[in-house]
Amino acid sequence: MVAQAASVTSSASPAASAPHLAAHLTVDPAFELAPVRDRLFGSFVEHLGRCVYGGLYEPDHPEADEDGFRRDVIALVRELGVTTVRYPGGNFVSGYRWEDGVGPKDRRPRRLDTAWHSTETNQFGLHEMAAWLRKTGGNELMEAVNLGTRGLEDALDLLEYANVPGGTALSDRRRANGAEDPFNIRMWCLGNEMDGTWQLGHKNAHDYATLAADVARGMRQIDPDVELVVCGSSSHGMPTFGEWEETVLAKTYDLVDYVSCHAYYQPHDGDVASFLASGVDMDGFIREVGAAIDATKARLKSGHDVAISFDEWNVWYQGCEPSKVPEGIGNWPVAPHLLEDVYSALDAVVFGDLMITLLANADRVHAASLAQLVNVIAPIMTAPGGPAWRQTTFHPFALTARLARGGTVFTPKISSDAVHTDRYGDVPGVDAVAVRRADGGIAVFAVNRSQDAAADFEITLPGQAGGAGYRAVGALTLHEDDMAAANTLEHPDRVIPRTNPTAAFAGDSPEAAPTVRVTLPPVSWTAVEVR
Repeated sequence: MVAQAASVTSSASPAASAPHLAAHLTVDPAFELAPVRDRLFGSFVEHLGRCVYGGLYEPDHPEADEDGFRRDVIALVRELGVTTVRYPGGNFVSGYRWEDGVGPKDRRPRRLDTAWHSTETNQFGLHEMAAWLRKTGGNELMEAVNLGTRGLEDALDLLEYANVPGGTALSDRRRANGAEDPFNIRMWCLGNEMDGTWQLGHKNAHDYATLAADVARGMRQIDPDVELVVCGSSSHGMPTFGEWEETVLAKTYDLVDYVSCHAYYQPHDGDVASFLASGVDMDGFIREVGAAIDATKARLKSGHDVAISFDEWNVWYQGCEPSKVPEGIGNWPVAPHLLEDVYSALDAVVFGDLMITLLANADRVHAASLAQLVNVIAPIMTAPGGPAWRQTTFHPFALTARLARGGTVFTPKISSDAVHTDRYGDVPGVDAVAVRRADGGIAVFAVNRSQDAAADFEITLPGQAGGAGYRAVGALTLHEDDMAAANTLEHPDRVIPRTNPTAAFAGDSPEAAPTVRVTLPPVSWTAVEVR
């Protein structure tokens, strides 16, 4: 966790003893950690609620194009900076028949979706997703196969349909359905959350690992270059966590490229302090899965490397009214309003800290998928027949993607006064990470976890004495005095990042290392750009 890499000044209540926290980040070129891979800025589209129908796809909408895709949503997805989209689930995939979603739309069957107690019309499927991704800028498709109710044969059929150029029954069927060229999907998830008892076709670790290994071998016989993601634990708190990873990796290690992590955060019993430190838990999760990977590699004496795909992460108020699924044998609605959390300024700060944590572990986490993209616990919301708007969480994602993509992460060297939490003990009040941008500038992302104390944050930059080469510094901060403030249909820009005028170069001594100072308000997320 960042707390382990940081120096924490112990204090029972720093905010009570001083008006400001103190924090310092050293950006040292000797501690370059890893490149910022494009796949860190992935997202997730599941056939769940209004994510697809009424989100991406609404043929009767005034903004719909010739394919039924909402142009306003496509524009926001481009602005968000998403690179990869995991599809079609999620829990949904464990009961999904992929062939229902291809071919003439008037022949596609309606099915019951047991994952979310809804009716799936199959008017949107693989071809529609591929076409939609092209319109968002050619973003990469990350496909999941059904290992709940299905298995090896169906996974091979889907791969043949998607990736073989032609000359076989299934590849020619794809061509007849309008896609002359193969979809050439590189990244494939071998099922979803198979450790969860809620998952259709749930399996124990041994049975899942055996199936996943068989599917991986088979898929590589068709396309040796696919990149495969094996299911890790569906949360850090699963009772089988650790044991699951060890069992699954022991059987699949040399056959796969990634193991997945999933994590969602929300405040419990009004414990805002611990909620603000959610990144501490995410960081510990990553480190422990990394340890399982390393132990398996050593035990097998393997020369192969396995990375982490953190392909579900977000703030999600599970158990609240928006997350309640329909009930009843006769109640299977199409695209019901589900999981439509309205995010606050507080949620956006926690979200920003989770992004910092992913960047700070870029040596381990080579792919990540924000769950989800539109309407369902999402940064983008839509009104049926009406406008689309940015949730508060949209802004940390978009700014981080814009400033960090293509750069190089530095190992965080940070010292900070502490804040106390009931769940995690004393944690650094300021969490931060720095990235050397592709243009040579530096981007720093920082969060102040204190609820009542601003932070005096100092950044020591690499470079020549006197700051040669650095010409300008600016900062945008997301902060609201009312932590519950949110963006809504009526007030879509209530919470946005605003210019932080305190960001400035410090000192004028030619012998001093170049330094930037900025004040971080309580409960805030800040992006600093040094050009």
